[in-house]
Amino acid sequence: MRKFMDENFLLMNDTAKELYFKHAKDMPIFDYHCHLIPSQIAEDKRFTTITEAWLGGDHYKWRAMRSNGVSEELITGNADPFDKFMAWAGTMENLIGNPLYHWTHLELQRYFNIYDVLNRKNAKKIYDEANEKFASDPELSVFGIMKKFKVYAVGTTDDPADDLLMHKKIRDDGKCPAKVIPSYRPDKALHIEKDDFASYIPKLAAAADMDIKSADDVIAALIRRLEFFASMGCRASDHALVQCPHTFRSAAEVNKIFQKKMYGTVLSEEEVDAYMTYVLSALAKEYKRLNIAMQLHFASIRDNNIIMFKKLGPDTGFDASHDKELAENVSAFFSVLSESDSVPKTIFYSLNPKDYYSLGTLMGCYQGDGIPGKMQLGSGWWFCDHKDGMYQQMQTLGNLGLLSRFVGMLTDSRSFLSYSRHEYFRRILCNLIGTWAEDGEIYYDEEQIGKIVEDICFNNAKNYFEG
Repeated sequence: MRKFMDENFLLMNDTAKELYFKHAKDMPIFDYHCHLIPSQIAEDKRFTTITEAWLGGDHYKWRAMRSNGVSEELITGNADPFDKFMAWAGTMENLIGNPLYHWTHLELQRYFNIYDVLNRKNAKKIYDEANEKFASDPELSVFGIMKKFKVYAVGTTDDPADDLLMHKKIRDDGKCPAKVIPSYRPDKALHIEKDDFASYIPKLAAAADMDIKSADDVIAALIRRLEFFASMGCRASDHALVQCPHTFRSAAEVNKIFQKKMYGTVLSEEEVDAYMTYVLSALAKEYKRLNIAMQLHFASIRDNNIIMFKKLGPDTGFDASHDKELAENVSAFFSVLSESDSVPKTIFYSLNPKDYYSLGTLMGCYQGDGIPGKMQLGSGWWFCDHKDGMYQQMQTLGNLGLLSRFVGMLTDSRSFLSYSRHEYFRRILCNLIGTWAEDGEIYYDEEQIGKIVEDICFNNAKNYFEG
């Protein structure tokens, strides 16, 4: 029996170990998509308890605790921090097979130098040790964490109406060891079907310093804000979509749709899709002009528990994987963009692995512009962000495209303790490639294969977003 999560964790052969320890382990991190809060970075936040750090906003853990029968008071309620921690420790005992089991123990090891297995027996000991380190260890402030993990850059997720003052403060202070880059997330201006769409438009208008009376004005305001974001270092946009919009209508028709919504009329699905297609296709052209990568996250069905949504709001653990058909819509959207040579660098993500082959083959239709890996099949995302999901995504990409041009891992996380997930990914990557080499499926030249590993861990992302 192998030792539990030792230095060779997930590395099943000598070649995998060589690739990891010589080529992956010490590469910098470009966490190009996350949900860290810029104000917490600016203030170099330090957590007071491990409960705050682990359970303060992690809906992955919340879902697991609910599945283990933990009461909501001990999850999102106002229970004592230690009681919440004990509830999490009890859940950990039942989490075998779940990536949280690995992530949690990696975080204990890498952040706190704690190699005990978390359970109810030693929860108090671990709780006290971790909290003492939060209080005294300079490596456990935000800046200390980023320095320790060699974080080169993080891409936060920011609304077009945001003034980006925290980003400016971080940049001007010059104390943060990592680049903190705003990413453009215009979902509130794109999702016209949402109840809060009409109330958001005045906020966008104020930020852009213009009146918005039509869909064309929305686009003009979004472009004005996008140019501001680009001046602040933005290198990527991000869009949360159930499926790809694909209904092309005239400007006059879409402007009427916008007016109907602003007057309170409920729109049809076709009208919603027409508006979204009109706005997103205009933005895609601007992304190409400004050399900003477009990230498209598909196939999530959100807020499925209405009672809990009303009680806790969004992003609290009640989302799921969708199963809508995707390929025809993606083809329709990108085919129109290609007619005017307006396809930007694009990363496709899907919350449903059934879409990997469709996306992996479609992206091959729009490569070009002399950009290695211009079109990307994004890392296993959210519910696919586990060992099997990472293997599946990388093997699919290897089968259909160029794994060597993959921009690699991202945390997609709200937690500053998530950087060990890059280690998790890198071990899986090295084991995949090392196994191919050991099985004679690829020719093993350490210099060449080691460079591919280094590129996937860091260099490809740096070149993709900064090139």
